Amino acid sequence: MRDTPLIALFAFLGAAAAGLLGACVLLLIRRRSLAAHLAVVAGVAVTAMLAGTLAVARAMFLSAHDLRVVTTVVAMAAVVSVVTALLLGRWVVARSRELTLAARSFGDGGDFAAPEGPATAELAALSRELEATSARLAASRGRERALESSRRELVAWISHDLRTPLAGLRAMAEALEDGVAADPDRYLRQIRTEVERLNDMVGDLFELSRIHAGALALSPSRISLYDLVGDALAGADPLAREHGVRLVGDGVEPLPVEVDGREMSRVLGNLLVNAIRRTPADGTVAVAARRSSEGVVLSVTDGCGGIPEEDLPRVFDTGWRGSHARTPPAGAGLGLAIVRGIVEAHRGSTTVRNVTGGCRFEVTLPATDG
Repeated sequence: MRDTPLIALFAFLGAAAAGLLGACVLLLIRRRSLAAHLAVVAGVAVTAMLAGTLAVARAMFLSAHDLRVVTTVVAMAAVVSVVTALLLGRWVVARSRELTLAARSFGDGGDFAAPEGPATAELAALSRELEATSARLAASRGRERALESSRRELVAWISHDLRTPLAGLRAMAEALEDGVAADPDRYLRQIRTEVERLNDMVGDLFELSRIHAGALALSPSRISLYDLVGDALAGADPLAREHGVRLVGDGVEPLPVEVDGREMSRVLGNLLVNAIRRTPADGTVAVAARRSSEGVVLSVTDGCGGIPEEDLPRVFDTGWRGSHARTPPAGAGLGLAIVRGIVEAHRGSTTVRNVTGGCRFEVTLPATDG
């Protein structure tokens, strides 16, 4: 028992020397293949055992025959360990290369498909992460294509909607200039109407550009949804009377919200104008507000007859107007895109779904205590 500490010391010194040597080798080959690293690790383990064994054997003054036996046994173990490490390293490297080739496919625009066959837990976890990343990239590419399509539609609609009133303004201006206008006052009123339309379109474009640039500055204050909806209904009442549509706001609870009153008035105004224009005469547009688990939900329900299911995901896209037969007074397809941008700036969300006889637009805002 008195020799035990001395034996442990000799074994530790021999193993430490082998470990230090292995660490230096790993440092030199740190950029090489994983197979080489595994071989070095296996070699270090066996060499440490061999060095410790030899140091103890010499200290114990074993015979030359016994020393050769010990050395031979340890050497055979070293050979088997290194060969096993090399085989394992080649298998791991092969799996890693297959994973690299699979990852390259979705980097070039394809979808990631994990290589078949067994893999280590780390490589399997990496494959799952790459599959999830591939799905997110595919969704992102789809959104990008949809956004680009919306932008092209927006340019086409804006070009059309600007050209029509500008052509009319030019014709009326020439008629007034030449003195051939039968009713100059009517021409002037029409010019004013067209100018207001153009001004609204330019204002919508400016607002949308601020939203997309992240330059929409909010000035939130604590207000009641009851007052907000009341003001919006009063502002939309003339348009509703013109179209023969009845506005209903009986389902509005007096809930407090922390919002920018001016911007949220624009949200409600856009939703109401959109609903009134799509609802036939003698129809009803209903506004409601309630508290839910997600926050405060403000809804506008119209009588448009519903939106095709394939169009529902695009309703809030820039430039979407639902039907190519829509006339210029229906707008340039910016109103709902502005609604979504303003609501998201308030950390809220917008949704739309079909209901009996029409559709319901819902705006969810963070709830305010009290």
